[in-house]
Amino acid sequence: MKWMTRARPKTDRIACPWLIRRFIDPDAAIIYVPADEVLERGRTEGARTFDAPGAEFTHRGNKCSFEVLVEEFDLARDDPALVRLAKIVHAADIAADAGSDPLGAGLEAIGVGGLDVEEDDQLLLERGSFVYDALYAWCRRAVASPTP
Repeated sequence: MKWMTRARPKTDRIACPWLIRRFIDPDAAIIYVPADEVLERGRTEGARTFDAPGAEFTHRGNKCSFEVLVEEFDLARDDPALVRLAKIVHAADIAADAGSDPLGAGLEAIGVGGLDVEEDDQLLLERGSFVYDALYAWCRRAVASPTP
């Protein structure tokens, strides 16, 4: 399946493809296009759209696109590590809640810095996916033995 979003990904537009490929659609083709083309190209190319105004999966209320996907595909029910990761992504992506998780600022810095060091969006996704693999592994460890 094709999944389409806005070009120049940082936090949510790296986190969502990681989530999609890991838990929803392992063979997903992630396509980055100019923001004003997401909806029309999504329709004409038969792609599911995310993290763009009017997209199928985008910010809803106070939730970022990552949280919306977790909820829509019922991924949190049996995975407390994914719930923990969603809190970090939320803090990194929702400016009003920047201080809601201590790891959010670091993830946001990685996302913003990634834009400065990698011009190719597909390479940025590939390199950024490691960050989410590592964070998810940390979250699994953290929820397995929480600190008092």
